Amino acid sequence: MADALARGLRRAGYAADVAVDGGVALELAALNPYDVVLLDRDLPVVHGDDVCRALLATGSPARILMLTAAGGLQEKVDGFGLGADDYLAKPFAFAELLARVQALARRTAPAQPPVLEAAGLRVDVARRAVTRDHRPVDLTLKEYGVLVELVRAAGAVVSAEELLARVWDENADPFTNAVRVTMVGLRRKLGDPPLVETLRGAGYRVVV
Repeated sequence: MADALARGLRRAGYAADVAVDGGVALELAALNPYDVVLLDRDLPVVHGDDVCRALLATGSPARILMLTAAGGLQEKVDGFGLGADDYLAKPFAFAELLARVQALARRTAPAQPPVLEAAGLRVDVARRAVTRDHRPVDLTLKEYGVLVELVRAAGAVVSAEELLARVWDENADPFTNAVRVTMVGLRRKLGDPPLVETLRGAGYRVVV
């Protein structure tokens, strides 16, 4: 089930990691600043309730969505009492889970304008629509994710490592050329004059 959820989230444009037990979940959370944690209560090694308590105790900024087979009123009350931000009982529709993840992610991230603009570029985040000089630009999920990170940086340099962490997931090889290849396609689709600048050894930035 965890693998199926991760595949669905990745198709929706999210970077998703999978923890097979509560111990691995805490290790990953200590290494990565997640926006949202989908937490099964009935986890082996470290129970999901204890994972929730530990995340709160360490000051993790992640919003916690508890998933559980126990969907009674008291179970929900207990889950919120542990500090969960939302609660979803199994079985559930993936569309509902995705909507809840999107809502929680908006609460985690700093407030962002619904439309990002730079040098003739317009990114409608809500609709995932991109135009440049009023011309529609059709991007892949990774190209779109990279572009959003660069535009949000407002001219600041974003390293390839940061892009891998934010747009890809734990399965991304740190020595991969995925960012460089994605950048080639992104630049080609954005057209001239060039909008994305490469700073050798440092990363990329949008020319504003």
